[in-house]
Amino acid sequence: MIKKLLFLSVTALCWSLNAQQSYYNDVDLTKSGIALKDALATKIASTHTRNLSYTPGVWEACKATDLNPSNSSQVLLVYGYSSSGTTARTRGVNDNGGNSGDWNREHVYPKSLGTPNLGSSGPGADAHHLRPSDVSYNSQRGNKKFATGSGNSGNVTGGWYPGDEWKGDVARMMMYMYLRYGNQCLPKNVAIGTANTVDSNMIDLLLKWNAEDPVSNIEDARNTYHGNSSNTYAQGNRNPFIDNPNLATQIWGGPVAENRWATASTKDHKLSSVEVYPNPSAIKKIFVKIPASVTVSNITLYSVLGKKVLSVTPAFGQETLTLDNLAKGIYLLTLSNQQASTTKKIVIL
Repeated sequence: MIKKLLFLSVTALCWSLNAQQSYYNDVDLTKSGIALKDALATKIASTHTRNLSYTPGVWEACKATDLNPSNSSQVLLVYGYSSSGTTARTRGVNDNGGNSGDWNREHVYPKSLGTPNLGSSGPGADAHHLRPSDVSYNSQRGNKKFATGSGNSGNVTGGWYPGDEWKGDVARMMMYMYLRYGNQCLPKNVAIGTANTVDSNMIDLLLKWNAEDPVSNIEDARNTYHGNSSNTYAQGNRNPFIDNPNLATQIWGGPVAENRWATASTKDHKLSSVEVYPNPSAIKKIFVKIPASVTVSNITLYSVLGKKVLSVTPAFGQETLTLDNLAKGIYLLTLSNQQASTTKKIVIL
């Protein structure tokens, strides 16, 4: 099963990179600031060819896009971090509904914070910001604005912290909603923090989260599905900030986020083809499988606070990282060679 999932993951990644190249062909990516923001906004609006119904459309989309990479009978629950209960990280794919123990559709940009209210159609049914969530935990979040924090998700003074694993996802969803729906979904109405100097509607906290928390497998899976309009419940458009978090840096400045396209365009290192599994890992080990055509000179593991916790020079073919001394949580794994580097999010259970 692991080999099958890895093959599907690599296949999806290759398709995604090709889809990205063609999707942005008519966008001038040399622009910056508000000019780039407006160009990307036009692109994602013009390619949004299918407006999903809230029921059953969004339900079915979530069942297709949010599958647990380690168990396709489950969906991942946004904000989740534990093995069971209200704060569980996963739930059965068909356990959706409105009762305790079910998962429902979390409006990551709360309907009531929209101007006007997002409702249950249009922006209120845009699957790019609707994620499976435990019914009770969704209720606890309610319409609280996002605020700074650390560790697991939950209430913080004045707002809601989405958790170390999910803060980048949240930031990129809020950026998408701003581009797609403009003044109806202003970042300053959903996040607490300092206003950005380029665009006072943007909040710098979201830029920080976008830079600190790399794109996850589930974000790529969601973007790949919705970008392919032949999928039954796909919208047809993509979230540009998942495709390349550095687009946010190009528009609003702030902390430099990962430039995934620069990495992908470097032909001689192909770091994106390196397989890292299992992820999440519950066995206190991570295996790094390196294709014969790829050179990896260093593997470094960092905590989410940027502390280096492990560094090795990999052997040819495969390296086993032993994680016995590490606490459960989110880590950042950097693979590098003389040409470039790439970062992957690692979850230790």
